Amino acid sequence: MANPNSRSSGNPGFSTLAVHAGAEPDPTTGARAVPIYQTTSFVFKDTEHAAALFGLKEFGNIYTRIMNPTQAALEEKVAALEGGTAALAVASGHAAQLLVFHTIMQPGDNFVAARKLYGGSINQFGNAFQNFGWQVRWADSADPESFENEIDDRTKAIFVESLANPGGTFVDIAAISEVAQRFGIPLIVDNTMASPYLVRPLEHGADIVVHSLTKFLGGHGNSMGGIIVDGGTFDWSRSGNYPVLSEPRPEYSGMVLHETFGNIAFAIAARVLGLRDLGPAISPFNAFQIQTGIETLSLRMQRHCDNALAVAEWLSRHPRVGWVNYAGLPDDPNNALQQRYSPNGAGAVFTFGLKNGYEAGKIFVESLKLFSHLANIGDTRSLVIHPASTTHRQLTEEQQIAAGAGPDVVRLSVGIEDVADLISDLDQALART
Repeated sequence: MANPNSRSSGNPGFSTLAVHAGAEPDPTTGARAVPIYQTTSFVFKDTEHAAALFGLKEFGNIYTRIMNPTQAALEEKVAALEGGTAALAVASGHAAQLLVFHTIMQPGDNFVAARKLYGGSINQFGNAFQNFGWQVRWADSADPESFENEIDDRTKAIFVESLANPGGTFVDIAAISEVAQRFGIPLIVDNTMASPYLVRPLEHGADIVVHSLTKFLGGHGNSMGGIIVDGGTFDWSRSGNYPVLSEPRPEYSGMVLHETFGNIAFAIAARVLGLRDLGPAISPFNAFQIQTGIETLSLRMQRHCDNALAVAEWLSRHPRVGWVNYAGLPDDPNNALQQRYSPNGAGAVFTFGLKNGYEAGKIFVESLKLFSHLANIGDTRSLVIHPASTTHRQLTEEQQIAAGAGPDVVRLSVGIEDVADLISDLDQALART
């Protein structure tokens, strides 16, 4: 990816979009910041206006469970940053994933997912999704052929993370996209760990992007949210494969969504057939907080990356550290992919292994003072967790190791503090292990 702040053909740079996209002055009051529309519902002009809104004949606000002007501003901003055609903001990253699969899957269908994923996603896919009759098949993100081997005539998508959590490894999105395109199925990419400042998956062949807005986009650890970005590139027209989009919808007088809405059809379907009925709406206040955080995304992400590289280099030389898995290190096996997909930095989250294993990991996280021990990433503050005893605890040891979260693994989310203070805190905690 080119420098995200560069301009071409007069298009605004990344930092300009982060501040201005979706954030027009309020037409009624002139307020420069996007207002928080803290309301449940909206008054119709007349009965014809109401009928047009309910029938998808006109865009507009009905009820905050479905959409809200503060939410809409956030959606426009993230769609612009990712280069998508439309977006849908929801209550959490898990909610975003649920609505994506609810839109494309039928009972008995399956999808192929990379094994190296956030532990909560592994659990959601492998357990909760079974209640809908959706099956997940696992593949190796470093081996595109392994995805191909799992695809059959009921496979409806491929799912990967652009930058895997917790291992911090980059995925060859373009290579996996080739597999998805060959079989005529969409590639869904979770871009939470990288953010569009580092990686823009749609430019490499992804069809749909999801985020936990709770992490780097919001950036301050104060608001929950998730988002789906429609790339507008996938052909949903094949009847039978994706009936939600390709067949007449009885809820809307037989309307065929892909015919009516074109390159924003997926985002519309996720909203009016998923969010409307399942209900994981984002609160207007959280939408406001998150879009305020996004305004400083480029500044924060570069500081995150610079600090993380310095910390990783220091840890790699420490006698009590067995290994460091950070793609920004020149000798890291993932460095070539990092240079290709994310030349501005390798992200803020990475793992390392303590020579004394599981018990040392617990002692280490309990000894830190500046790093906060909690189950989150992407905060301005530096964070730490021992995945095997927390986020990946529900997995077997074999599954933990496959996910990059074995017993010796510690995950850091490096914040934007002074890096010398971070290293000092790590040093005193390592001395106790």
